[in-house]
Amino acid sequence: MKFGFIIDNRKCIGCHACTTACKSEHDVPVGVNRTYVKQVEKGQFPDTRRIFSVMRCNHCTDAPCVEICPVEALYIREDGIVDFDNDRCIGCKSCMQACPYDALYIDPETHTAAKCNYCAHRVDVGREPACVSVCPEHAIIAGDMENPNTEISQLLARQQVKVRKPEKGTNPNLFYIDGDEASLNPEATDPSGPGLWNSQARGVGHFAKAASKMVNSNEDVDLLQMSIDNEIEAAYQRKDSENPNYIDVMNGKARRVYDTPDKGILWGWEVTAYVITKAIAAGAFLIPFLALVLGYEVSDTTKLWSVGISLAFLALTGLFLVLDLDRPDRFLYVLFRPQWKSWLVKGGYTITIFGLLVTLWGVSTYFDWAIPEKPLLWATAFFAVLLAIYTAFLFAQAKGRDFWQSPSLVLHMLVHSVMAGAAVFILVRFIIGDESWMTILKPILIGAVIVNLFTLITELSITHPTSAAKSVVKMITS
Repeated sequence: MKFGFIIDNRKCIGCHACTTACKSEHDVPVGVNRTYVKQVEKGQFPDTRRIFSVMRCNHCTDAPCVEICPVEALYIREDGIVDFDNDRCIGCKSCMQACPYDALYIDPETHTAAKCNYCAHRVDVGREPACVSVCPEHAIIAGDMENPNTEISQLLARQQVKVRKPEKGTNPNLFYIDGDEASLNPEATDPSGPGLWNSQARGVGHFAKAASKMVNSNEDVDLLQMSIDNEIEAAYQRKDSENPNYIDVMNGKARRVYDTPDKGILWGWEVTAYVITKAIAAGAFLIPFLALVLGYEVSDTTKLWSVGISLAFLALTGLFLVLDLDRPDRFLYVLFRPQWKSWLVKGGYTITIFGLLVTLWGVSTYFDWAIPEKPLLWATAFFAVLLAIYTAFLFAQAKGRDFWQSPSLVLHMLVHSVMAGAAVFILVRFIIGDESWMTILKPILIGAVIVNLFTLITELSITHPTSAAKSVVKMITS
């Protein structure tokens, strides 16, 4: 048994009944949607056409959101439905980065991830999803695709259907009859201009809680909203010759005229800071370790500085990771309720084990314990390297971000740690005055910078396999 959807674009009239029924069935808050109707216009007046495409979770057979979820809040049922458990969700937003279809959102009331779950509670009692029941044109067909007697199975056998982004390898189970590329592919059309439905400056989803605080504490927010409203009004008051949409219409270009509000930057400054502190934590150990391997004498004072710096920045790394969660009260779920395919879990345990090993090394150095130092150093070095690079594997699981799908990211992050460690110890040098192995710091730092620049230039100059990745490169370099 495998449930799926067919959206019959030959019948859809864009009435939004499915959106309304879904919101009513699941009490979906304002500003976010489990399903919605995207609208695209094509052609030149009077030969124009408006295309309606129902967007929602694709209930993929190989769902990347399930693989990346660290606490198994997202899971695939035996009947193929991708469901979620908001009692386990920690609000890390990794599923939103992994989904190529932008189908997930953060519920502004529960602060956990949510999406279309195929109305699993209705399916379990033999009823159809709410959107299927309410559609006046029977444009949404649901059912068991493996049962040859079902309507969806027969339509899949007879009709030519399309799926969104098949190149992602997710094997989506949402199919479109008469699907138009201009509507199914978000890159085929530019985002529409300002409108009442998409200029929600106060924030939606993940940003709704911060926006609510702003509204209640800052009168300037009302001024900001007023300026947005004025911008919208001005857009409608422009002369046709000055309106960009006029040019699009005259050229017959496809135009996106209705879409959901932008969800914003999901991983903000906390994740940026975490990447930096993590690199310093790993590098602060790797540099003295490298000096010892090369035969340089490293004093106990330098070793203790290495331990102190590494643990301090490791603590900051953990703090930033917790701060980024929408449910920080559940951060221990990563360790106690792990889903082992997720690199968030592997990274969490890497941080924990590395911290314990560095602490053991520091304590044994300070108290001069008779612990075999060489095995301890090599074990710690292994986890230091893993600490430096695991984020590259996490980013690789985020299939919704094409530019992150790069093998060079592993080298990039390892070099980051070497650079960070060398830079930190050049500064520490002025405090402790240990010159015994400092002569290697300069060539290490220069070499790491050169390798890092080479990696960056290569990444931005090679041909990327997808148009989305190429667009990102263009944004960076232009």
